[in-house]
Amino acid sequence: MHEPSVNEVPPVLSTAADALEQALQREWLLTDGLGGYACGTAADVATRRYHAWLCAVPPGRSERVRFLSCVDERLDTDNGEVCLLSAHWRNLPAPTISQLTAVFHAHPVPTWVFGHGEVAFERSLVMLPETRAILIRWRNLGKKTVRLRARPLLACEPADALMKERLVSTQMQRLQNAVSFQPDPLLPPLWMSQDAGGVFHADPCWYHDFQHDVDASRGYDAVADRWSPGILEIELAPGSACVAAFSVGTPVALTAQVFAKALALRVQRAQWANQVSSKLAAKLRHGVDDFFYRDESGRLGILAGFPWFGEWGRDAFISLPGLTLAAGRPERCVAVLRAALPFLRDGLLPNIYGVSPETSNYGSADAALWFALAVQRFHDSGQTKQVVRDMFGSSLIGIAEAYRRGTALLLRVDDEELLCAGSARLNVTWMDAQLPSGPVTPRHGQPVELVAVWCSLLQHLAELYGGEWTERAERAGAAFVRRFWRADAQCLFDNVCDGKGDAAMRPNMVIAAALARSPLSMAQRSGVVAAVFGCLRTPLGLRTLAPMSAAYRGRYRGDVEARDEAYHQGTVWPWLSGFYVEAALRSAPDSQRKQVARELQAWLENLLPEADRICVDHISEVYDGDLPQTAGGTFAQAWNTGELIRAVAICADVEGRS
Repeated sequence: MHEPSVNEVPPVLSTAADALEQALQREWLLTDGLGGYACGTAADVATRRYHAWLCAVPPGRSERVRFLSCVDERLDTDNGEVCLLSAHWRNLPAPTISQLTAVFHAHPVPTWVFGHGEVAFERSLVMLPETRAILIRWRNLGKKTVRLRARPLLACEPADALMKERLVSTQMQRLQNAVSFQPDPLLPPLWMSQDAGGVFHADPCWYHDFQHDVDASRGYDAVADRWSPGILEIELAPGSACVAAFSVGTPVALTAQVFAKALALRVQRAQWANQVSSKLAAKLRHGVDDFFYRDESGRLGILAGFPWFGEWGRDAFISLPGLTLAAGRPERCVAVLRAALPFLRDGLLPNIYGVSPETSNYGSADAALWFALAVQRFHDSGQTKQVVRDMFGSSLIGIAEAYRRGTALLLRVDDEELLCAGSARLNVTWMDAQLPSGPVTPRHGQPVELVAVWCSLLQHLAELYGGEWTERAERAGAAFVRRFWRADAQCLFDNVCDGKGDAAMRPNMVIAAALARSPLSMAQRSGVVAAVFGCLRTPLGLRTLAPMSAAYRGRYRGDVEARDEAYHQGTVWPWLSGFYVEAALRSAPDSQRKQVARELQAWLENLLPEADRICVDHISEVYDGDLPQTAGGTFAQAWNTGELIRAVAICADVEGRS
């Protein structure tokens, strides 16, 4: 397997003064396929509490634990000791950067090349799928032997927490080429292993006052301490390398071979990603695997985002078709859908998954509806009715029947077969921001996207089984148009409650216009697309509220409450672009579809720079509604990746390209 050399991969960012701010904002992500990750900044400064070289889900638990924050690396050279550690220390006005100039390379794995004069030193990080470990390769690229002194800085705490100096266990266990640390006896040990003849010296100490600037800007506590058990010393001759592994529970053997295997998988992933013509789709395909994981039972699921989201049903099923079907991996779609079936409870699927149905949170009214839509898209990808009936028919019927008779979250179906959900204090749609005073966007009653996806489920059951489902689907479709269509504005109400329509201009109506089984006519779809284009479309996606509204918030920033107030009140969510593209193409006359597809593809490509600006190969969760549009929220979001890949694939299909 050919590995690109340092000279073959052009440097992306430098930590020189003129690029430091950009490098502090640009983040990298590795995932282990078990729910864990490693992430940080190109500048090598931890700006979030979540930045860590190993954050894993221990066996038997569902929450992530940050085990290894980073490593304090020091080189003994002819000119004395050189420190490579970069950090922002509390009470200092700016980050303290490595003593050597550092160049960051994002691909094939996060790599830093430190150099000055005759000293040239490289560090690369990689994770092997389904292994709770981070592998670090250090290479001496210079002309003289150097001695590396590497001090691991441990956190061993929940990923959301900030470690402070406390009493820890300094007990260690030594095996050949490996040593374990267990500062918290309630957590499994962290093993450090290497097979290059290095020597570890116990020398426990605390590092204090790491400042996390992004946390501070978001209104959170932002100062943490880290504990170090000792120092690993390795002598590296010119051209030589050492691979160390930090792993949870058990040590990694043959670390150099494991690193090579993990690196080869990353190269293969990049080759697969680049097999499409769209630069945006290729970029996002590099990050598709980051969202898939297996729990302890082997069940395949989708993580909603990084660094703080876990497995959320709504996010998983919205993103699933794009991450699988549009990416040419239908077998993964089937695996995730079938793995969800044991979690069905009285017609509902979890909003937040636990290790079992009993430990899951069923606070989402629509997760099961998005599941049903994913099944429809699986059907429409070329599957037969019989296959769909055999795999998912009884589950779809179970969801529909549970909703019709009434279930939790005040879900019920009215006398016209239309779905009702939630209450004034119970917001159960994706626009779920809550303040102490209640929902920011109260949409109880009949939210347009929930009712539309419900109608789509009924229509699908009519196709699969006919009979009474056909009658129900026809009644629901007619009632939907009658109740939601605004003839004056040629678009849809966002919500209907107690017979009164909410005329707020929001993007949820575009979901109704996009569905293959929508009750809307082609002209009505076109009206919705025009309304959305007129006041909600921006270069980076759709606003959640039109600027002319008094409740509009054009900036997503400030403390928790300020951000929640803006979250769905104008903030842009890129995942909605997938439904907008689908609706625009469904409403376009045949003679204009290729031209519309080209225009939509050009619009989507506006997001290409964003797939490198914050997190490499990922699009941030949200953006400001006003220009210039600054990114916010999580730096990697499954439904953004899935829906944007799906949108590009829809355009490509219309244009007849790959």
